[in-house]
Amino acid sequence: MGSLDTNPAAYASSFAADVDAFRPLDPDDVRSYLHKAVDFVYDYYKSVESLPVLPGVEPGYLMRLLQSAPPSSSAPFDIAMKELREAVVPGMTHWASPNFFAFFPSTNSAAAIAGELIASAMNTVGFTWQAAPAATELEVLALDWLAQLLRLPTSFMNRTAGGRGTGGGVILGTTSEAMLVTLVAARDAALRRSGSNGVAGITRLTVYAADQTHSTFFKACRLAGFDPANIRSIPTGADTDYGLDPAKLLEVMQADADAGLVPTYVCATVGTTSSNAVDPIGAVADAAARFTAWVHVDAAYAGSACICPEFRHHLDGVERVDSISMSPHKWLLTCLDCTCLYVRDTHRLTGSLETNPEYLKNHASESGEVTDLKDMQVGVGRRFRGLKLWMVMRTYGAGKLQEHIRSDVAMARTFEDLVRGDDRFEVVVPRNFALVCFRIRPRGGDGAAAEKANRELMERLNKTGKAYLAHTVIGGRFVLRFAVGSSLQEEHHVRSAWELIKKTTTDIVGEDK
Repeated sequence: MGSLDTNPAAYASSFAADVDAFRPLDPDDVRSYLHKAVDFVYDYYKSVESLPVLPGVEPGYLMRLLQSAPPSSSAPFDIAMKELREAVVPGMTHWASPNFFAFFPSTNSAAAIAGELIASAMNTVGFTWQAAPAATELEVLALDWLAQLLRLPTSFMNRTAGGRGTGGGVILGTTSEAMLVTLVAARDAALRRSGSNGVAGITRLTVYAADQTHSTFFKACRLAGFDPANIRSIPTGADTDYGLDPAKLLEVMQADADAGLVPTYVCATVGTTSSNAVDPIGAVADAAARFTAWVHVDAAYAGSACICPEFRHHLDGVERVDSISMSPHKWLLTCLDCTCLYVRDTHRLTGSLETNPEYLKNHASESGEVTDLKDMQVGVGRRFRGLKLWMVMRTYGAGKLQEHIRSDVAMARTFEDLVRGDDRFEVVVPRNFALVCFRIRPRGGDGAAAEKANRELMERLNKTGKAYLAHTVIGGRFVLRFAVGSSLQEEHHVRSAWELIKKTTTDIVGEDK
């Protein structure tokens, strides 16, 4: 058989095959597909307010609408977009809806979406500085900017006026990861401190949190190897507005120490999920310091509010803790996933998480001038999360971000006033930030009837598709949570939700006021 150079027919055939070759990143396709995707996003945001917040679908609905076997041949991109619109969107719970008041908000912004798009297109895998110098350094810069907005001590920053600091940060996916990696670091430090031979002494290590702490903490403790019998959930009550009582914490820690156990880790929360309770960071740190226990602050939701001076006092005492995490994807207009973890001493974290295979060795890592962010997380590969966070701060600035927080708090205050103005309802705990916990009052002390009425209220509201609320249990009482903060929300959405709540309550218990 002749070569392509001497066989024109073969050359032509090869050229034709080359023209028809599969090119998944053909620039023209990229532009075409993304234009269609952007149009979809534009239409979605323009119409999401009119869509039912909670879809009326049953489990398994999507399998009946989409083919069960993977396609064997290609199809126009428009087919996928058509199926997205007709099958997927009707089954979505619309977190972007201004009528979404459940859980905590999952905020977003044009700048964050653009940053996420560009990061996805670049598709960098920034496990070491050398693998992605700009991605690593932009993440470091964004974290230091946020630390300054939060007025964190310089000990938590990657860079200070004097050069590289001892502390620093890393962007992780969720608070669960932040808790897990700090638990592992605290575990290893406690084992060394107690003179354990390897992990033999792990059954003596104890960890502590209030009973209002997010359930992910208790899950992370088990993943880190702590004995479930040594995980202390400290009861809270109305006397501390469901925040952790430092005196009770100290009492429990001392009892454990007296019993020969090793107090290892305390998780304090700023803005608990159930009620937005705030644990007193300084007093918790003082109690833990007696036992050299690691203190972590979970400020996933409410940490964002602390960029406003009027809320910064909730972080008082943070200079005495070992780590703090907050999630801009909840309330700082940065789309999922983006949890910022700060530690006072990065070496304590990297000492437990560092990996150094031959194929990742390089001069920059060995120089000590950089921190390879892979060594501050569970995995090795990592996305370019720093871009969207930097885009948000660079585009909006501190002033607009503070305006966003204050607007949400003002709307929550409006809703709280409306609830207090109707004698059929009560606000169950003092409002912190932008969450109002309320319920229909019991009649004649009948708690069971009150719970039934509140459950029915929530179910009826959510079935309308015009609002979505979630619940919790506080002090044994079934309570509705009204969380303001969806990025498209305005005051008229809050007031409309309240009118719907009043009307639905009248249908259930009467006595419209």
